[in-house]
Amino acid sequence: LSHWINDALMAVFFLFVGLEIKREFIDGQLSTWPRRILPGIAAAGGMAVPALIFVAFNWNNGEVIRGWAIPTATDIAFALGVLSLFGNRVPASMKVFLAALAIIDDLGAVIIIAVFYTTGLELWALGGAAAVMAALFALNRTGVRYLLPYLALGAVLWVLVLMSGVHATIAGVALALTIPIVRPRGGDVDDHDESPLHRLEHALAKVVPFVIIPIFGFANAGVSLAGVDAGALLSPLTLGVAGGLVVGKLAGVYGTVRVTIAMGWAPAPFAAAPSHVLGVALLCGIGFTMSLFIGLLAFPGNPDLQDTVKIGILLGSLVAAILGSIVLLLSPRPGGEEARKF
Repeated sequence: LSHWINDALMAVFFLFVGLEIKREFIDGQLSTWPRRILPGIAAAGGMAVPALIFVAFNWNNGEVIRGWAIPTATDIAFALGVLSLFGNRVPASMKVFLAALAIIDDLGAVIIIAVFYTTGLELWALGGAAAVMAALFALNRTGVRYLLPYLALGAVLWVLVLMSGVHATIAGVALALTIPIVRPRGGDVDDHDESPLHRLEHALAKVVPFVIIPIFGFANAGVSLAGVDAGALLSPLTLGVAGGLVVGKLAGVYGTVRVTIAMGWAPAPFAAAPSHVLGVALLCGIGFTMSLFIGLLAFPGNPDLQDTVKIGILLGSLVAAILGSIVLLLSPRPGGEEARKF
């Protein structure tokens, strides 16, 4: 049951993530390079610094060091959910910034999973997967708008990727990249009802957050508290994960945003004060779904390490959510004089 949830249902989750990534890069907040600079650099800093903090706590443990990527992920649903609670107290530009940063963060997590958590490659299965991808791109290039052929080939792709040794969820992202967004002669993306990507994303919009993610969380987030004491809470693995999520995300995101704006590489978010960026940077430390998933991949078959990782994720995400909320509550209203301090 666990394998079906983590390999099959999560492939649908990654399909949804891939659709979001493609839509944002083609038709959304990441459709131009000026829009990509600030969230792109912030996402890079928000992945690098947490990884370095994790390594600093666990550099002398060859088994545990494999989990370096666990605190690099931001849970877009939870982070945006917390941010939405503040309504108009937070500038709309910061909500766009967080969404764009989390999308790029998800893309980075997908690349990390594909590159660093793949073992025992089967070349024949990889070749078959490449052939299916070629067929999917051919459907895209010939203008096929029906979703059924894409989904049928996607199922075959999932089986081949699963057998290849690459984690099966990558098939979901690969399939998403081939789903077309149809453009009319005017150059704008056509009505969402006519675009295959938007139709599929709309169909998954409730299934993923209200069915798949809760099932994944229910199956994987549970941790036995028997025997948990201060030693477990203060273990290098727990501190590396929690510290990476709270301190690493804060330093990586907030620091790179301030440097990027100071260097003139990108403008400050409209009507936002530095405290708004500080609060959002803290919210980036909410790493529930993707961090849990990477933790399972990093320590397969080791429930003790997995439980320790879960404690670190839950502790770090909770602290990040609380601190970020406090900072945003104390922040000025959007558009005030403080917004010019950048």
